[in-house]
Amino acid sequence: MGIKALVLNCTLKDSSQPSNTGALIHEVVKVFDEYGAETEVLTMADYHIGFGITNEAVSDKDEWPVIFEKVKAADIVVLGSPIWLGEQSSLATLVVERLYGGSSLTNEKGQYLFYNKVGGAVVTGNEDGAKNVASYLIYALSHIGFTIPPNVDAYWVGEAGPGPSYIEAKGYENEFTVQNAKIMGHNLIHLAKMLKEHPIPAEGNVVEE
Repeated sequence: MGIKALVLNCTLKDSSQPSNTGALIHEVVKVFDEYGAETEVLTMADYHIGFGITNEAVSDKDEWPVIFEKVKAADIVVLGSPIWLGEQSSLATLVVERLYGGSSLTNEKGQYLFYNKVGGAVVTGNEDGAKNVASYLIYALSHIGFTIPPNVDAYWVGEAGPGPSYIEAKGYENEFTVQNAKIMGHNLIHLAKMLKEHPIPAEGNVVEE
């Protein structure tokens, strides 16, 4: 039973530039690869995403509907964000708002669309705020219908103030971060497989028109 994973990297850099958040995402994706999951990593800065609480295009340039189709097809959705001023990136907030715009849609059972999908968060930065950012992202995913396994907030934080970030500081050698990335990857795959075989029953959670 194939698992599809989608990672939305909300770094403020486009994909032509090295991304610290992307580097930590790679550690999680390596676990997905062990299970043969079909994984796609999208860099949000490569896309024109309009403002709005809707899954539909808000302008002729809005590319969110393309991304949203990939979300609908995924079993796992991971949001990645850097930390700025102790908070998630502006792009991460924008992506959450657009996901929220599609959360009232329903699946074939009449449940909210994101039921039976699992979610997690990857966070990097050289200042405090990793748990704050992860709590925002994970709560948002849970609130709109995603199932959240245990320990799916892999993060790395350097020293306070300006300094080397994840790649330069060799954060991939940090035992705690490496362990969290592995646990996150395994738990996301495990629960995604469980929900494929035993989806959440519709009883008690069908949306009434």
